[in-house]
Amino acid sequence: MKRYLLVTAIVTLSLTGCMNNQTRNISSEDENSQIIHVKDSADVQVDRKTGQEVSAHLVELATRVPNVNDATAVVLGPYAVVGIDVNSDLDRERVSTIKYSVAESLKNDPYGATAVILADADSFVRLQEMGRDIQNGRPITGVMEELAEIVGRVMPEIPIDLKEPVAPNPTEQNNSKLPKDQEKQLEQKQQNQSNNQKDEERYKEVKQD
Repeated sequence: MKRYLLVTAIVTLSLTGCMNNQTRNISSEDENSQIIHVKDSADVQVDRKTGQEVSAHLVELATRVPNVNDATAVVLGPYAVVGIDVNSDLDRERVSTIKYSVAESLKNDPYGATAVILADADSFVRLQEMGRDIQNGRPITGVMEELAEIVGRVMPEIPIDLKEPVAPNPTEQNNSKLPKDQEKQLEQKQQNQSNNQKDEERYKEVKQD
């Protein structure tokens, strides 16, 4: 009788352990299906549902930037494109500054770090339409082809590649504003001054020896 009870207890414990392991495995699979594993920010593949959530997040970040009236974004597959709406009376230099600020605000985000930022009205409207197409169930392949085309034809600001602008040398900056003949004369003069300075340094060294 004691042996029977012992065997029954062992079998019961074994079954309980198996059930617990199975439950943990199922739970782990459910969690893994909801997690996006970001191996590399430049190699993120995003599906339809997740893309809409990420798009809303990038729009929120972009609209925090001063002088951005509105923003839209499409994130799908390896592509993330953010369109911003700015005042139409701003000059190109000012618009570029705003785009740079938006890029700065996105560069630490795993998806925003590789986002393409557009500020022209046509692209903004098209991105809005593409966002609606995704919500309405348009085939993803078609949307991705359009995104690839947009990315390929623009010269975007890409946050992950942001570099601090290098201040031009004052002399070089002035040179760019001169006519070509005067520019050549100035360059020759600067070269002569540099050569004279080197000759003086050599003369001093010889004299000291």
